[in-house]
Amino acid sequence: MAKRFNISLPRLVIVSLGALCLGIATALISNAPGCRLLQEALVTPLHLGQSGSDSDPVLGLVDQPPDQRRAQLTRYAQGPSSLTQHRARYLLALDWLQTHQADRALPLLAGLETDYPVLGPYILLARAAAQRATGQTQAANQTQHQFEQRYGQDPAMANWLYQLGQQDETQWDRLLQAFPQDPQAAQVAQQRLKSDAHRADALPLLMTIAGANVRGVDSQGALARLTKEFSGQLRPQDWQRIGFEFWRRRQYAAAGPAYARAGLSPLNLYRAARGYQIGQQKEQAIALFNLLDQRFPQAAETATGLLRLTLSLPDDKALGVLDQVIRRFPERAAEAMAMRAQMLERRSNPDQAQATRDQILQDYSPSEAAAEVRFERAEQAARQGNLTLALDWGQQLLKANALSDRAAAAGFWVGKWAQQLNQANLAQSVFKQVIATHPESYYAWRAAVALGWDVGDFTTLRSQPPPFAPRQPRLALPAGSPTLQELYRLGQDLRAWQRWQSEFLNRQQPLPAEQFVDGLMRQSQGDYLNGINQITNLMVGQTPEGQKSLDQLRQRPDYWHGMYPFPYADLIQTWAAQRQLNPLLVVALIRQESRFSPNIRSAVGATGLMQVMPDTAQWIRSPAGLDTYDLTNPEDNIRLGTWYLDHTHGEYNNHALFAVASYNAGPGNVAKWIGQGGYRDSDDFVEKIPFPETKGYVRAVFAGYWNYLRLYNDAIAKQVKQLTPSSPIP
Repeated sequence: MAKRFNISLPRLVIVSLGALCLGIATALISNAPGCRLLQEALVTPLHLGQSGSDSDPVLGLVDQPPDQRRAQLTRYAQGPSSLTQHRARYLLALDWLQTHQADRALPLLAGLETDYPVLGPYILLARAAAQRATGQTQAANQTQHQFEQRYGQDPAMANWLYQLGQQDETQWDRLLQAFPQDPQAAQVAQQRLKSDAHRADALPLLMTIAGANVRGVDSQGALARLTKEFSGQLRPQDWQRIGFEFWRRRQYAAAGPAYARAGLSPLNLYRAARGYQIGQQKEQAIALFNLLDQRFPQAAETATGLLRLTLSLPDDKALGVLDQVIRRFPERAAEAMAMRAQMLERRSNPDQAQATRDQILQDYSPSEAAAEVRFERAEQAARQGNLTLALDWGQQLLKANALSDRAAAAGFWVGKWAQQLNQANLAQSVFKQVIATHPESYYAWRAAVALGWDVGDFTTLRSQPPPFAPRQPRLALPAGSPTLQELYRLGQDLRAWQRWQSEFLNRQQPLPAEQFVDGLMRQSQGDYLNGINQITNLMVGQTPEGQKSLDQLRQRPDYWHGMYPFPYADLIQTWAAQRQLNPLLVVALIRQESRFSPNIRSAVGATGLMQVMPDTAQWIRSPAGLDTYDLTNPEDNIRLGTWYLDHTHGEYNNHALFAVASYNAGPGNVAKWIGQGGYRDSDDFVEKIPFPETKGYVRAVFAGYWNYLRLYNDAIAKQVKQLTPSSPIP
């Protein structure tokens, strides 16, 4: 359906295995036998290989409903004292509480905080709830006293204070003061402002709400009130926090003025200038970029700022700024020279532009800019029919820029050109190298097709739905306290997410491991849009140390599962089967359309998981078998979206490339492109799609299909794993 809403993905990268026992590891917890068992279970797997899973059978039950896992949990809970038994007792007790059988939970929880101290505060919370549910008020009060004595400073205290505040609002005062980062504090703040919007403590309440990542809490409204009503009372650090909140929401035009009032730092000045620039306030942007250069002439942000400054200057002045970057920031010189070449070309100086690009190749051969030059020249030679020269330029790129963004595409096309030149061995070698060094890329899938792997092609993908397992075991996280780790691995997602809000204090400039964990925590609460973005954005602005951490994290399966999660698996499989569609193509399309956000709407009204247009929904509701529907309802949306995807496949004789392109650009455009001809095969068709959005969309959807296949299909995962980056580049 014609479009509307598109998300571009930068190149994928990675995170480190940070300190595992951050946070609340007190002497009581860290020295107890139960914690030693836990630490062994958490730490040992990270030294056994990349899977990171341990053999505890309880961990395999965490995603099952209570009635399905009850018998097995009961058996483990009755076993000898061990980490397995402690986990089983805790989970089984929670299941009994959930099904309103608190009397069965109490024996399981008795003394468990001593045996299993890492979850001590949450065990006492559960016991108090069970005691109250069974009418044991005095015992519940004693448990409450015990909890406050032992865990009064622990983040779990926020849960307790929130519950107590239902009867005594002074407890909510304690919550707001002691745990302002906790999601429940934001809920309390919003409730208080709802009853009195202009109360005396409105400012701190609004600041609490503004930084919240909580459904149902209007953080956007809080930001608006802060900037309009309280601007005279805000301190520089408040403005920095407000600027950050706007920035992470990609509301850059609003972030600029906020950062301009924050404390002077390279990052604050850069974001202030860039925000004004995006907001079309050119004079303010130029002034701030210049101030950044004056105050912090050596900062990395200054180099980026000067490059951005050129976008607001006439070419003659911009060329002078680029020359400064080339002279003062050697690590950004190649990028500045590439921009210089583009400007020279725009000013009708092709010879100077060519000379500048030649200099990039000579002086900055390993750079991304040099890779771009080589790829452009390879493509130009191929267009002119000189495949030998195209092959030569492509091989130069693979040798000098093997890890560049362009290497995946270059490697694939080198393979294609080698095939056309009857160099079969070279083609096979290069295709394997693309998969080995860029396994996440669209071109890795095309290389796998060229190698004859059973991965489906554009014309066979629909009829070859592969076996796959969408649920994957949870690994030990690379950051967070032992208690957070255990909650997460036991599937206690709400508790883990609440606790993470109090532990994640370095939000504005997080370590890679922290940002990765934040992405997983967001996804655990159904926020796949921001969760995936947190993980994807790990590549942005990393230091060399940060890049090393990212490269380590890339070896973790849960990094890739975080990039390509599989929510709504049952619905997707059901309706893909009903429409005879490949379920991995459906989930990849949903990921690209909405990032699994059921309530999202585009500027033109496309709605829900598969971004169905309201007019299209009206047209197809009857053939899709729906009398009434709600586009924000996941089942209705998938039912309608898969019907339409089935329809586009039917329009093009089950050619998945044309079907997916039609889903984005509309059948009329795709039919026109096909009718115009001028392409040799499907790969050439993709390269010649005239709409940049649709070309990117097609690549992203099929890259998603390939990533779901390599992550969730054991046979393909093993084939990919057999190819290692150590093989020489031809």
